[in-house]
Amino acid sequence: MKNKLVFLFLVFAATFIVYPQKQKISFRDTLDNAIDVSEFLKKKYGFLPLLVPITEPAVGYGAVIGGLYFLPKKDASQKSDIIVAAGGLTSNGTWLAGAGYLGFWKNDKIRYRGVAGYGDVKLAFYGLGGDKPLDFDLSAFLFLQQANFRIGESNFFIGGKYQFSQITIPVFKGNDLIDPIDFDMINSGLALIAEYDNLNNFFSPTKGLRVHLSYDQNLEFLGSDKNWGIVNFFSHFYFPVSEKWVPALRIESSLATGKTPFYAKPFVSLRGVPALRYQGDLTLVAETEQLFNITPRWAALGFTGIGTAFRSVDNLKFDELVWNAGGGLRYLIARSLGLKIGADLARGPEDWAFYVAIGTSWLK
Repeated sequence: MKNKLVFLFLVFAATFIVYPQKQKISFRDTLDNAIDVSEFLKKKYGFLPLLVPITEPAVGYGAVIGGLYFLPKKDASQKSDIIVAAGGLTSNGTWLAGAGYLGFWKNDKIRYRGVAGYGDVKLAFYGLGGDKPLDFDLSAFLFLQQANFRIGESNFFIGGKYQFSQITIPVFKGNDLIDPIDFDMINSGLALIAEYDNLNNFFSPTKGLRVHLSYDQNLEFLGSDKNWGIVNFFSHFYFPVSEKWVPALRIESSLATGKTPFYAKPFVSLRGVPALRYQGDLTLVAETEQLFNITPRWAALGFTGIGTAFRSVDNLKFDELVWNAGGGLRYLIARSLGLKIGADLARGPEDWAFYVAIGTSWLK
């Protein structure tokens, strides 16, 4: 544990060595004199150090240390590319480290995403509907390459993805509930992606619609130990009623196909509900957010949602309708980027949970 803490400290400290400050810079907005990091990010260094608490109930409390490095374009109206590097630790012994690149190329006609990382995650498996979980460790290496291409001048995109992962699970081997292959497994597969996106901001949207449909298929001829896949659908709709009130709606569903590993089966994803708590071959989730702008900088947020997991598509029967409710605050920390930060307090069926948000909580 000590060596991991040292590693995370070095990641954080190295950012200041690579991007040293050479001159004084203002952290006040010229329009309202409020605290704002836009000038720091876009005009000077482009680096935003991060120290973000982890409050996911499934892994306990902890923190992620790292940073975002913004690469502005010559045309200031175009989206900046973003480099991400981070590492994290939690109270249950989970740790992870990784890096990624988000690219908005050719005047946003190509959207690129690349990710590589490694983690040792401690989770609980409830089976397909159970109250007594089995604790397990999951060691994972992940490599992902994705590109979406805009169709003409429209807001429609088509694209593809390649994803590789190597998973090792050293505990509860021999359990009859689990396919033995799942304990030491390579996944390698391709995905087809279709999207519509006219959101007014990548980080913290307040207007527009994003609809996503993708099919991920792991294939043995690409090196995967199994043929299995996931169909993912989600839509995020922001429809401002006025400058003060911005309602939003999220609809999501995932479907497992083939011999899906137990840890990869879809689960109900709602604030206040632990990850992997409610799993099945098919999940449905609906959640609404209500954003109330108190001032040009500060906003209050309320949210509630429902979801369910079906054990099998052959028998569309669910045991429990999962719910959540909560609220939070948002602050516009970078006006020129439209980036908001904040915190949420959520209640699920079992317990309360606290979350720190950088951008929208629905960011995908």
